[in-house]
Amino acid sequence: MLESGFGVDDGRSQPSGRLFGRQGFIGLKSGQYGTLTFGRQYTSLFDASANFVPLYFAATFEPLMAQVGANFREDNMIKYAGAFGGLTVAAHWSFGAGVGALGVQSLAGGVGETAGHFRDNTAYGASLTYGGGPFGMAVGYDQWNPAVATGNPGTVKKASVAASYTVGPAKFMAGYRWGDDKDAAGNGLLRDDYYWIGANYQATTAMALHLGYYYDNLKSLRLSSMAPAANPANPWQVSFLADYRLSKRTDIYLALAYAKNSGLNFDTSAIGFANGYFLSQGSSNQFGAAAGIRHTF
Repeated sequence: MLESGFGVDDGRSQPSGRLFGRQGFIGLKSGQYGTLTFGRQYTSLFDASANFVPLYFAATFEPLMAQVGANFREDNMIKYAGAFGGLTVAAHWSFGAGVGALGVQSLAGGVGETAGHFRDNTAYGASLTYGGGPFGMAVGYDQWNPAVATGNPGTVKKASVAASYTVGPAKFMAGYRWGDDKDAAGNGLLRDDYYWIGANYQATTAMALHLGYYYDNLKSLRLSSMAPAANPANPWQVSFLADYRLSKRTDIYLALAYAKNSGLNFDTSAIGFANGYFLSQGSSNQFGAAAGIRHTF
């Protein structure tokens, strides 16, 4: 698997200028025992959550990094996944999670493997997903140990549980994600509880509608180890996506979102992320709209 991304407006490789920055791995697959893959891949927590979020992790507009972390793709990874009836089991280990320029600003490690310092930038996680019948459920855990200074990694921990239920053309879902980030000395940087709820509706054969609500309870925040702990206003967001298929491979979409107490998708400096939309001076809310056409091949 070699998966590349590029900006349609400027042609630059994305993310972070990598040729195969999305995924790049090789592995073995057995119908009986599952798959074992090696390389740059998505985390177990990301995979387990994908079918339980309202917009299926659409970059416009769903709080992807706020939910599963800026390390949702990692280098140097060994990953196992196996399906046994309706249950899917997954686990991964990264010997050095290079995640690019993204990350919690005060934990901006993730530069990959470091000779002589085995724990620096390592990462691991596991998940269980059940998908039998109309009911679905997923649980997962993820930990990343980014090192700002060689030999002194911090910890970024996340655990989540989500469920969904399908009734005819409608699918309802909800979930909770616990998060706890610490620096190398064990000082708390970010402690939060993140919740979401949403629905998908297949209005016609061609038209699909998606609606989601997201809320992050910020219990404690430090933008750096030296900064005092703060308890900012909790951000929340409402997102809507309408997708219409012109053909089997081409669709058009309209996305709308409103965020309060943060820039859109929560991926801003207000909660320690280095990427995203930023609020203007004196503003406490933001509205976004996007329309596009997509062709899959």
